[in-house]
Amino acid sequence: MGRGDRIGEFEELVLMAVAILGEEAYGLGVRDFLAGQTGRKSALGAIHATLYRLQDKGLLDSGMEGAKEERGGRRKRVFEVTSAGKAAVQEARQARERIWDMVPSGVMSVSSF
Repeated sequence: MGRGDRIGEFEELVLMAVAILGEEAYGLGVRDFLAGQTGRKSALGAIHATLYRLQDKGLLDSGMEGAKEERGGRRKRVFEVTSAGKAAVQEARQARERIWDMVPSGVMSVSSF
């Protein structure tokens, strides 16, 4: 990935949520999952903007799911992580782990805050 293609923390969380949610990886599903797992309440518009930005970067793909009666006959756009998206998450994780490995033991312990 080039320098401008790196993903931020929120993008990383959204990518992971999409990977975990599978067929439930649509805007509202991602928002609710992240709120439940992180306690972070995000506007649905911010989730959608991030999903589409990640799709524009080639890290997500999407398709329309068929209309369902419980959704009032409306369809929803479901996202999935591409191979480039998987690589981006792995790269972000490796960078984070390299930095954590450099932190001297005890410096980031709970008692040091």
